[in-house]
Amino acid sequence: MSFNIPNLLTLLRIALIPVFAVLFYLPVEWSHIAVTVVFAVAAWTDWLDGYLARRMGLTSAFGAFLDPVADKLMVAVALVMLVDMNPTPFPGVLMAVPAAIIIGREIVISALREWMAELGARAQVAVSVIGKIKTATQMLALVLLLYREPIGGFPIAETGFVFLYISAGLTLWSMVIYIRSAWPSLQKEDT
Repeated sequence: MSFNIPNLLTLLRIALIPVFAVLFYLPVEWSHIAVTVVFAVAAWTDWLDGYLARRMGLTSAFGAFLDPVADKLMVAVALVMLVDMNPTPFPGVLMAVPAAIIIGREIVISALREWMAELGARAQVAVSVIGKIKTATQMLALVLLLYREPIGGFPIAETGFVFLYISAGLTLWSMVIYIRSAWPSLQKEDT
């Protein structure tokens, strides 16, 4: 394992998850601000570690493995906590449906990538532009939903819901792209 700056940023993102969870449930007036800042920092380190790894030539097998794991953990934890915060049927469903789509897609694509790696065709399910747009939209949605308080009359939580649904749509779209790309390899008969 290489302890370079990109990998340390990825490890920081994982270490921030318990901090994020404690701040989320902390019964103080400012917890939504603190949890939003922690999530935003984690989201920013996601972009920064990839940028630095490519720019400084510090890509590693460990980083390639751990970076998507850190991203998925942070997003899944945020989504589960937001669903927990909205337990009533109407708002709860509004949050649970896109959360289930996003988390379910991550499980499907992770399994697909693992299977394609077994077949020696992992490059067919490499990250796409739609996947990157989906991630950016998802991070924006989660930052807005975590903050949730209106700013100057601007409906932050409602805007977050809109972006969450856009993200869920992009999530399904990117999953279809990945599956279509992998489909020929998945259709091959064992010999």
